[in-house]
Amino acid sequence: MSGGGVQSTSGQAAPMLATFTEELDKIAPRFDIRGDQVKVLRTPSEFYETLKDKIRKAEKHIFLSTLYIGKTEHELISVLGEALRAKPELKLSVLTDALRGTRETPSACSASLLAPLIEEFGPERVEIRMYHTPNLTGLRKKYVPNRINEGWGLQHMKLYGMDDEIIMSGANLSSDYFTNRQDRYHVFSSSEITSYFHKLHSGVSSLSFLVVPSPSTPAGYTLVWPTSNDAPSPLVSSSGYIAASTARLAPLIKPVARPLAHLANADTTIYPLAQLTQLLKPETSTELPAVTSILRALAAPAFATSSWTFTAGYFNPDPSLTRLLISSASRGTVITASQHANGFFGASGPAGLLPGAYTLYARRFMEAAARAGRGGAIKLLEWRYGRVGEPGGWTYHAKGLWVSMPGEEGRPSISLVGSSNYTQRSYNLDLEANVLVVTRNEGLMKRLGEEERGLREHAEEVGKGDFEHVERRVGVRVRVAMWMVKIAGGALRAFRTVFYLTASVAKAETPAADAATALRDTSSNLTGMEVVVKGSTKETKELQKSVEVLMKDVAGAPALDPVLLSKPSCCRHFLLTACSVVVGRADEKGKFLRCDRVDGLAR
Repeated sequence: MSGGGVQSTSGQAAPMLATFTEELDKIAPRFDIRGDQVKVLRTPSEFYETLKDKIRKAEKHIFLSTLYIGKTEHELISVLGEALRAKPELKLSVLTDALRGTRETPSACSASLLAPLIEEFGPERVEIRMYHTPNLTGLRKKYVPNRINEGWGLQHMKLYGMDDEIIMSGANLSSDYFTNRQDRYHVFSSSEITSYFHKLHSGVSSLSFLVVPSPSTPAGYTLVWPTSNDAPSPLVSSSGYIAASTARLAPLIKPVARPLAHLANADTTIYPLAQLTQLLKPETSTELPAVTSILRALAAPAFATSSWTFTAGYFNPDPSLTRLLISSASRGTVITASQHANGFFGASGPAGLLPGAYTLYARRFMEAAARAGRGGAIKLLEWRYGRVGEPGGWTYHAKGLWVSMPGEEGRPSISLVGSSNYTQRSYNLDLEANVLVVTRNEGLMKRLGEEERGLREHAEEVGKGDFEHVERRVGVRVRVAMWMVKIAGGALRAFRTVFYLTASVAKAETPAADAATALRDTSSNLTGMEVVVKGSTKETKELQKSVEVLMKDVAGAPALDPVLLSKPSCCRHFLLTACSVVVGRADEKGKFLRCDRVDGLAR
C-alpha cells in the first residue's frame, strides 16, 4: 500500500482536527492506526477482484455481512468453496437480510445459493444467518407480499472481513456491483478494527435466523430460530427481541474510556459507526450523532475556507442533515446520480418515476441553499457514465462524505464510508455500519482526494437553468413518486397517517394530499370509495381536508365524508412503507379487518 507514515506538515490542520475528534471520542469507539493501513479501491471490478483474492488467502475466518448475495453469483460461491476446501481450519459466516435474501423463494435466492456450502462443509464451519426485522410481525407479516415487506426494515450493513482485514463499502454482492454500479470501497488492514466489526457481525447474527439445508423441499432450505440465540424470535415477541438486542449490541457500539488500540506512530483515527435504531431501546446508535457532530463543527467561522463533498446515489438526506449542510460555513459540493445513472431509470410502473423524484429533491435542496444565501458556496454535480439499460451504461450507488481542512483543498482529512444512504430510512429502519476516518497522513489524504476527484470525472455541474429543461420538468406523477421516495427513505416515524380504500378500487399509488389529478386517470375504475383517515396530529387533520376535496373532485366517485379516527390500529404502517394504497377494510373504530391487496413497490 502506498502512503507510508508521512504526516501532514500543516501546523493548522492538527488543532482543527482536534475540534472533531474531541466530540467524536464521546460518541463512538476509537482506533488509532497508520494511514498506510487504509487502501482505497476505485472501481467495481477492483472491488470484486480484491474480495476474491482476500477470500482465497484467508487462513482463519471469513465473515460477510450484506443485504443479499445475487442469486446467480455462482463464481463467488465457487471461490468460497475453493477456499474452504484448501484450508480445513477456515470458517465462513454470512449474514444477509431474511426478506431480501429469500424474496424469490421457491426460485433461486440468496438462501438457496448458500445452503449447499453448509451441506458440503458442515454447520461447524459454515454458518448462514438471515436477519428479520422486528417491525414486520402478525397481520403485517401475514398479508404484506414479498418485496413490499422489505419496507419495514432491512439488514443493510456491508462488512467483508477476512482474517485481519476488512472491506467497508456500500456495495452488495451481486454482478452489477462487480461490474457497472459505482460505489466506494475502503480496505482496512487492522486486526483490531476487523475484530471489532466481526463482533458486530456476530452480534447481529446471534439475533438472526439460521439457514438449514433442506434438499427435499422446493426452496432447498429452511429458516430456523436456534434456542442458542441471544433473544426470542422477533416473530414471537418483538419487545423481548428488542430488549435482548439492546443488551447484546448497545455495549459494543458505545465509546470506551480509552482507545481500544494505539500505535506510537499512529496518524489516523478510525471511528466505527453503527445505526441500529430498530434494535436499540433506548436508542444509542452512533452514526447520525457522529455525522451531525461533524457538520455542526463546519458551521464555525474558522472553517469558512475548508470544503466538503457529500454524495448519495439516492439524494434524499435526512432533513436534519440537509439543514446542516446548508448552514455550514464551508464551501460544499453535492454529487448525486443523474436520472440516466439511477437504478430505477426506465423501470416500468411507479418505480420509473423515482429518478425524477430524486432530481426534484436535489432541485429543492439547491433552492433552499440559495434562499439561505449559500447558492454560490454549494455546487450540485450529477454523475453519469453512459445510460442505464444501454451497452456501457453504469448506475451510481456511491455515498459518503469528504472534508478538507483550510488550506488543504483536494486533500481530505475526514472521510465517511459505509452502507448508509443518510436518509430517514437509514436512521429509522435499516441496520447500517460505517467507518469515519480522521487522518493527518499525507498519503491517505492524497488517496481520499483522488477517490473524490475520480467520481467528479463523470459528473457535471447542474445550475438553476438546467432544472428548466424539458427532461427535468416535474409533473404530478413525479410528485407522487416523491411521496414514494419519502416513504422508502424512512418517513415511517415522521408520518403516521394511514387510509384504506375499499370497494372496487383498481389502483391508486398516491397519497390523498396529491391524489386528485392522479386518481382522475383511474376514475373509470372507481365504483365506490370510502376513505378512512386515522390519527389526531395536525398533519393528519390537514390530510383529512385534502381527502374531503379529493372525494368531491374525483369524477364518478360519490362524495362520501371521510372518517377521522384517533385510535391507532395494528396495521397503521401498511400504507407508509408499501409506497402504495392498501385495499382493505377498517371498522368505525379503526380496527383493521382484512387486506385484499397491496399495489405498489417498496424500496
